[in-house]
Amino acid sequence: MTTSFRLPKRLLVGNPMRSNQMSETLLPKTLALPVYCSDPISSNAYATQEILLVLALGGATAVLTTPWVALFVVGLLALVTISYRQTCYAYPDGGGAYAVSKDNLGKSAALIAAAALMVDYVMTVAVSIAASVENLISAFPNLLPYHVGLCVAFILVLTLMNLRGVRESGTLFAIPTYGFIASVFIMLGAGFWQALNGHMPVAESASLGFVDVSPTGAALIILLLRAFASGCTSLTGVEAVSNGVPTFRKPKSRNASTTLIVMAILSISMMAGLSFLATWSGVHIADNLDQLTNVPGGYIQRTVLAQLSSAVFGNNTIGFFAVQGFTTLILALAANTAFNGFPILASILAEDRFLPKQLGRRGDRLVFSNGILILASVAAGLIIAFDGSVTKLIQLYILGVFVSFTLSQAGMVVYWRRQSREHGWTPGHIAAAIVNGVGAAATAVVLVIVLLTKFTHGAYLVVIAMPVLVFVMLRIHRHYQRVSHQLKAAAGGITLPSRIHAVVLISQLNEPSLKALAFARAIRPSTITALRVDTSPKRTEKLIAEWAERDIAVPLTIVNSAYRDLTEPVLDYLSKIHIGPRDVVQVFVPEYVVGHWWETILHNQSALRLKGRLLYMPGVMVTSVPYQLKSAEQYSLERPGAEAEIAVPRSASGATGGGSVVRTGADNAPSDAEPKVLASSGR
Repeated sequence: MTTSFRLPKRLLVGNPMRSNQMSETLLPKTLALPVYCSDPISSNAYATQEILLVLALGGATAVLTTPWVALFVVGLLALVTISYRQTCYAYPDGGGAYAVSKDNLGKSAALIAAAALMVDYVMTVAVSIAASVENLISAFPNLLPYHVGLCVAFILVLTLMNLRGVRESGTLFAIPTYGFIASVFIMLGAGFWQALNGHMPVAESASLGFVDVSPTGAALIILLLRAFASGCTSLTGVEAVSNGVPTFRKPKSRNASTTLIVMAILSISMMAGLSFLATWSGVHIADNLDQLTNVPGGYIQRTVLAQLSSAVFGNNTIGFFAVQGFTTLILALAANTAFNGFPILASILAEDRFLPKQLGRRGDRLVFSNGILILASVAAGLIIAFDGSVTKLIQLYILGVFVSFTLSQAGMVVYWRRQSREHGWTPGHIAAAIVNGVGAAATAVVLVIVLLTKFTHGAYLVVIAMPVLVFVMLRIHRHYQRVSHQLKAAAGGITLPSRIHAVVLISQLNEPSLKALAFARAIRPSTITALRVDTSPKRTEKLIAEWAERDIAVPLTIVNSAYRDLTEPVLDYLSKIHIGPRDVVQVFVPEYVVGHWWETILHNQSALRLKGRLLYMPGVMVTSVPYQLKSAEQYSLERPGAEAEIAVPRSASGATGGGSVVRTGADNAPSDAEPKVLASSGR
């Protein structure tokens, strides 16, 4: 990459970090809270409002049940938190519902959980950003015409912040998160103090009434269940802590568990306080102003939090703007929970070969850059498609959350049962299994409620999206399995061709690599070196062991890559080779060829980038050693010399896979020379 292109990138995301600096990105609890818990904490800014919007359909009597609906929501939050606290200890390597389901419920359940989580993460970004801009517009109504553009701009800023790294983004997010917590609790404290002293805060919408609707029986129950489902948006993001356990400082599991408990205490206190204060102060809010009576001309409906802060502190006061300012910021930054959770989950899925391998590689700043960019792009597309409306977007929300909750906790029940078979039932195992069992049952019931009450309001899109994602992941996995099978090194090795060339790039010991080594030895070079760039110590150790086991007669050279890059270490190695002025260095690049454009996306393009740079290095020749996979057969060309008039004799065996070599009279080697085999399985 030239300096002119590198400079803007470095200004935006910072200088690259070495692999051995990974420990520097680990988070203390004080930073982990804003990084992983900003979503569930900030959801209090709209969860109570969503309950009120639904209950408004039932009139004034239904609205009075708001605190009781909220209490059921926070009770569920407490149960889910306790359950995920156990997951942090049982699965310290992260993965959340996907890892738990994969180990205990099987591949199908794991992929459903993964699809649900990915949908949830995307919706978290879209809803959080839209709600943030909505609160900003509540303070500055003149910005209303620009709300979609503001949403996209917020996503862009968050993307750049996360590309700079988890720790840096955590430091930047700490102030808005703790500022929101402090401002809301000060507002609640002041509001309840005023109420205790006989000066109950009065919301600006308290004088408005509701259209006379009094649902009874089944209609009232359905309304309450729908309000409960909407309030359950406060549970979004709870799983992010269990997904991100590996990014905590040691002791990882204990620190993650503590962070989860602190988040639950804060969120429960805030939601309970906001729901009671909103009811007592007479907040009246509805999806449509036609549902309200006594509405003055030109009335602009503001968010519940804006009305409460105005009632407690006074409109346009420092306290009002503090609450609105911090609410806007934390709602924007709440999307950061997804920006951390989605890339980690995608990397785990990529490691298991259910998503493209590129999603499993860390970028310059030791973050999963590709996952961050994909999440931002899809979320921005949803914002544009739904016109940045919280009410429209939130209908697609939380269905995926409760799918993953239910599968995760059901998986934990199986986990404890398996543990008991190995170690016997202990009081701790029994208590843990009961907690997870009750949690699984509760979240399953809520899942059904959410599905029934939100299906026709937009949740059907999520119901469609999840199976599609599972299907795509299964197809990707099938492709990678097929490729691995085709690339598996044969026990007999590769037959040595008549001639070819001399620095051979090796990533792993497979069929294409052995073929390139065979061609290189065939040209009888003055020197020959197999070069491995160490971007993964585990894979390098495996290569060295396989190299020794096969007793390959070519020296293996390992060069370190401080920044996990392939191109620069190769160029640096080549520049230090001692050669004469008329000598030529020939680089062999083994690569395999696929037949479909979508298959190309699933494999990295490092070889293409390297060859592009090597073309500009004097004295270097590059040889691609292609290995056609079966999918490329439909595009196969004629073999070189296929139309030649020279008769081509075959060996006596006539076999093509048993080590035989086809020779013509043009060969320099004697016609009766024995075929040579490179790297057979025996020494």
